[in-house]
Amino acid sequence: MNKTFRLGSTFGLKILAQPTAVTGSLLLWLIFSLVGWLWLDLGVGTAVLTALIATFLHFFGEFWRQLSHAWAAKRAGYPMSGILFVWVLAASLYPRDEPELPARIHIRRALGGPAASALMTISSGLLAWAIRPFGSPIYDLALFFFLDNLLVFTLGAFLPLGFTDGSTLLRY
Repeated sequence: MNKTFRLGSTFGLKILAQPTAVTGSLLLWLIFSLVGWLWLDLGVGTAVLTALIATFLHFFGEFWRQLSHAWAAKRAGYPMSGILFVWVLAASLYPRDEPELPARIHIRRALGGPAASALMTISSGLLAWAIRPFGSPIYDLALFFFLDNLLVFTLGAFLPLGFTDGSTLLRY
C-alpha cells in the first residue's frame, strides 16, 4: 500500500504525508518519552508531554527547512510543487514535467534548506542559552531544538546519503 495523505496546502505547496510519517512520529514520541523519563529524570507525565512537544518541534524544523527549499526554488525560477513527509523527514516535490535543469539551479535549491536551518540553529541556540537559568523541561526542549536543527537539518543535510542535499551537491 503506497497511500499518500493530503494534509493541506500553504504558499502554493501541497503538503502530503505517507503513513510512515505517522509511524515515525509515534516512534519519535516514544523514544523522546523514554529519554525524558530515564535519562532526564522527568516524571512519566512530564516526559510524555515534553516528548510530544519535542516531536512537534522536530517536524516544525523539517517543515521550516522544506519551506526554505521552496523559497530558494522559487527564486531560482523553478518552484517546488509540494512537500512529502516520510518517516521522520520530508522530501521536496517538483513538477513532473520540469525540464532538465542546469547544475547551478539544483545547487541553489539544495542550499536553501540548510541555510535556513542554520539560522534556526543560531536562533534556537541563543534561546536555549537565554533560558538555561530557568531549568528543565523548557530548557531541555530549547536545547533539543537547537541540537536537532544543528545535527539533523543543518549539518546532517550535507551527508551524502542518497536522499539528502549533500547527495544533490555531490551529483552536480
